Amino acid sequence: MTSYRRSFFRDLFRRAAASPITNFLTTVILSISRLEKFARNVALPFCACSHQAQDNKSVLVCSEIKCDRIPTMTALVLNLHPAIELTDEQFFQLCQNNRDLRLERTAEGELIIMPPTGWKSGNRNGRLTQRLFNWTDADGKGIAFDSSTGFKLPNGADRSPNAAWIKKERLEALNPNPERFLPLVPDFVVELRSASDNLNTLQAKIQEYIDCGALLGWLIDPQNQQVEIYRQGNNVEVLQSPSALSGEDVLPGFVLDLGQILN
Repeated sequence: MTSYRRSFFRDLFRRAAASPITNFLTTVILSISRLEKFARNVALPFCACSHQAQDNKSVLVCSEIKCDRIPTMTALVLNLHPAIELTDEQFFQLCQNNRDLRLERTAEGELIIMPPTGWKSGNRNGRLTQRLFNWTDADGKGIAFDSSTGFKLPNGADRSPNAAWIKKERLEALNPNPERFLPLVPDFVVELRSASDNLNTLQAKIQEYIDCGALLGWLIDPQNQQVEIYRQGNNVEVLQSPSALSGEDVLPGFVLDLGQILN
């Protein structure tokens, strides 16, 4: 495995040499993605990167710093700071280069790489967004979004909830570029836990939305058969095996049947 790791890094560094940061990170992401199935029980290499001046040129220098085990179908977290400081434009381009993955960035600059979900989670998420979109079309007072949408939060994080909703007047007042991430925190967000998701991580994400101004958040957890409801200025409410959820005064009239989502 040591020889394998060296070969991995030698090839990775060769392709990354003198390349833009976004191209280098794309190389890292694609390489890890290709190795994901093979590496479910194998130590994988991580690297540290920095720009150094050599012969009046800025050169990308990389070195192996540690190895860790990456379970299959789990999110990978790359701590880029302080070696790499991605601008908003660079992060956007990185996402465009890796459309088959969900990429997020924390307020601290960590890059989160999320692989595609299993078929059951995909089916649940499809039903969730379908019902939210159907209600939104009938209601006409807001805009619904699926998990492919990026939101730039006030704290600097870039997030993509499983489903979200924003009041139409907020969106119209901002008039954002439709081809870029929305520089708004949604009024309503949903995170749907898959089998590989860490519960504490999702709880922190929902709380982050609320702290940034979201009015209502749902954390739907099929593994534990429960839903956590987050509201502005209130403690988290935990419901055990609810049959449906209400949009309350944030989405008045919206009721989500959980029959084929929570079970």
